[in-house]
This record gives sequence, structure tokens and C-alpha cells, in this order.
Amino acid sequence: MAVVGLSTAFSPLRGSWIAVRIRQQVCKPARVSLSPSRRRRTSCAAAIRAEVSFIDADEAKRLVAEEGYTVLDIRDRTQRERAYIKSSTHVPLFIENQDNDIGTIVKRQLHNNFAGLFFGLPFTKLNPDFAKAVKDKFSPESKLLIVCQEGLRSAAAADALQREGFQNIACITSGLQTVKSGTFESVGKSELQNAGKAGLVTIQGKISVVLGTVLISAYLFITLFPDQAEKLFDLAGISL
Repeated sequence: MAVVGLSTAFSPLRGSWIAVRIRQQVCKPARVSLSPSRRRRTSCAAAIRAEVSFIDADEAKRLVAEEGYTVLDIRDRTQRERAYIKSSTHVPLFIENQDNDIGTIVKRQLHNNFAGLFFGLPFTKLNPDFAKAVKDKFSPESKLLIVCQEGLRSAAAADALQREGFQNIACITSGLQTVKSGTFESVGKSELQNAGKAGLVTIQGKISVVLGTVLISAYLFITLFPDQAEKLFDLAGISL
């Protein structure tokens, strides 16, 4: 009997919550044809729908070279500009948030002063046209290797595309940050695994580690506990 649930995960780099449907069900063969040396045992563990295969970088390379998979890069523009897999198609799951309502302005300012400053990433929001843009480029029968930097966004994108009828989907576990140099032919000034690094995180030494910890902790506190943060600002005489 299948058990359906819902899992949510917070991404501090995106400043938003991502909901991912999870289903635990009777074992069934993966839809992706894996090489004997890298064939993964099927299990009854929870996975993002049965048809999505989570694989390592070497198997991903084989799927592209031998099985005809197309690389779909769903990272934001800034990470894409630093490094991307040659011949990949770019459809971002998140786009820059340029909304000008007061709530967004405050959140954008907080992001730019904390997570944005540390990681060098823009303040983004979910791309409302993501699924449509992918469907305009690919048919539901297409074989897609979805890649992002950390792995979380590709899982969410895979779930969204499955609900649109796409069946042949694979994702690299933990994203491009785990891909070794030379695995894929890439374009850009950075290595694929380093495309998520920018801002203060690139500064070496203990100072950057301490500063990064403080910035991220403060950003998470303000984001997750806005009421408590507002009280602290009031006590300190700071108005937002």
C-alpha cells in the first residue's frame, strides 16, 4: 500500500520554503537504464515519485552520452553565468524578485545585507512560468537530466515536471557541487562545483567562517522568527 506525505525544506540561499511530495511504495524498477557497474538497488525508501532517478555525476555523464538525456539547468542566472555544462538548456526555477510591495522590499534588503552579501546571490522568487517554459522546449517523452547547485531545487523541479506529465527524469544527488572537474565539458570562469560560491564565502581564513556563521544565523532568525526579531529591533531602537 502506498503512503503519501508532504515534506517541506527551507533554503536560506533562496529565502523561501520548497514543498516536495514524497511517496513510499512497493519496490519497482527504475525507469532509467543504468549501467551494470552503477546499477542502484531498488528499495522501498521514500523518494520523489518512483520515476525520478537520483544518481551520481559519473552515471549522469553516461546518461547524457549513451542514453540521450538532455541537461536541464534550473539554477538562477548568477550561478549559471559562473559555470554551466556545455549544450545544457537553461530554465530557472527561481527568478530575481523585483516586486516593490513593502514586505518584499524589507525581505530583499535583509537578504542583500546577510545571505546575499555572504553568498553573492540575488533575492529570488519561484518562477511562475517554469513548467510552461520547459514544456515549450521539450515534449513529455523527453529524457531530462535536471541539475542545480545543491540538489534541493532539482528535486522540486522534478516533482513539478512530473505533475506536467514528464516521466524520464534524473537528478544528480546533492547537485553540481559534487561534480569533479572534467566530468562534463563546462563553460565559464569557475568550476561547476564552485559556481555557488561568491561574496564573503570566498574569503579564506577563520574570520570569514565566524562572519559567515553570524550572518547566516541572524538571517535565519529574522526569517523564521520575524515577530521575535521585530521585538528585538524595537528594544534596540531600530525601525524597519
